[in-house]
Amino acid sequence: MKIDGITLSGDAVFAPVAGYSDVGLRALCAEAGAALTYTEMVSAKGLIYGNEHTEDLLHTTGFEKTTAVQIFGCEPEIMARAAESEALAKFDIIDINMGCPVRKIVGNGEGSALLKNPLLAAKIVRTVRRAGKPVTVKFRIGFEKNSRTGVDFAKVLQDAGAAALTVHGRTREQFYEGKADRDYIAEVVRAVEIPVIANGDVYDKEDYEEMKAHTGAAGVMIARGALGNPQIFSEITGMPFKYKKVKDIVLEHIRILSSFHSETYVVNNMKKHIAYYCKGIRGGKQLKLEAFAAKSLKELERAVTNSEALDAPVFKG
Repeated sequence: MKIDGITLSGDAVFAPVAGYSDVGLRALCAEAGAALTYTEMVSAKGLIYGNEHTEDLLHTTGFEKTTAVQIFGCEPEIMARAAESEALAKFDIIDINMGCPVRKIVGNGEGSALLKNPLLAAKIVRTVRRAGKPVTVKFRIGFEKNSRTGVDFAKVLQDAGAAALTVHGRTREQFYEGKADRDYIAEVVRAVEIPVIANGDVYDKEDYEEMKAHTGAAGVMIARGALGNPQIFSEITGMPFKYKKVKDIVLEHIRILSSFHSETYVVNNMKKHIAYYCKGIRGGKQLKLEAFAAKSLKELERAVTNSEALDAPVFKG
């Protein structure tokens, strides 16, 4: 897959999942074969006004071959200044969030709210392009539950200079309910000439293949399907993944986070990840309880190391 002048190594990419797409999980997904990784969404205002927590979202590792930073906001000049900032200089692609359904974000005119204001959305894309990097946009197929406006929105973004689009096959009002509408994603693909990445309900290799075949999209974005499961990219791409046990992945995730963040951050952040790593594993409930009770990195690592549940193989079968 090609985005502007950037040729990716494949077409399976890891999504900007709010609260989860930290540097550790992105590194693991990239190591498993993700061709492109996105940071979780970053406030453009936070970047401009020096919010102390914003730059915590921007760490990268050498595992990530091609990187995208996702920013959000609704003021074109602020968005452009953020894209031009030194903090984002290391990223290959600037992605703009026009799909977040959270009430606070939408209430500020950001995220999915921009689906109702295509002229402003287009202005944001044109202004952010000043940074000189490929600008991509992630959005939903519409705002209201029974209204599909994504095709027209995609055309507006393409005309504004977007290099690629990611389409989540749900409306804002659906949040994450129901099934992603692959038929409508296919309509968006046919309506524009730039690459479209399809997103929604991809949890294994079969889902990935069906999404590609059904939509004709240039790529597939995996979000919740990669939480606690970075090996999904190895299964899709066939790229070797060196970890044999789930425990090995969790300990590496902790190690990577620890090289960038404070002990408190790592302990608190890993608890929600461990809940996913434990999902569907016999004995996982006990580990989850022990991990959530951990108050230090040593206690967390001990719980993971001693867990027989995490001796489960990375690849089943």
